Amino acid sequence: MARKAVKKNTPVYYATGRRKTAIAKVWITSGKGKITINRKAFEEYLPRKVWQLIVQKPLEVTKNAGKYDISVRTFGGGIAGQAGAIRHGISRALVKSDLELRPELKKAGLLTRDPRMKERKKYGRKRARKSFQWTKR
Repeated sequence: MARKAVKKNTPVYYATGRRKTAIAKVWITSGKGKITINRKAFEEYLPRKVWQLIVQKPLEVTKNAGKYDISVRTFGGGIAGQAGAIRHGISRALVKSDLELRPELKKAGLLTRDPRMKERKKYGRKRARKSFQWTKR
């Protein structure tokens, strides 16, 4: 996958965000606030307003909205999980760009990876924990 050429002497910060089974690779450069996800416009890829607010949260907490251009490559999981992974990746990339933002992001809980995943199915059971109906006779 070819990346867009970036102006010389412009620092690019990269971070990986994860949530459930979704993974987001995030690149941040200084710019005008354009967000691209899987080569689509931000609003086109995440049609629900809630998902858009989730992704923009780290920028609002650190008061950096409109200062960075963000390019994201995301895969795995569903769209809601991908939105959480993007948020995690943006938070980590912002910390790489400026270490002084870490306390604000940490206080807001944006640097913590959400480890909750679906539990695997066990043998002799219907799902992870649900059993088959028990009959006495």
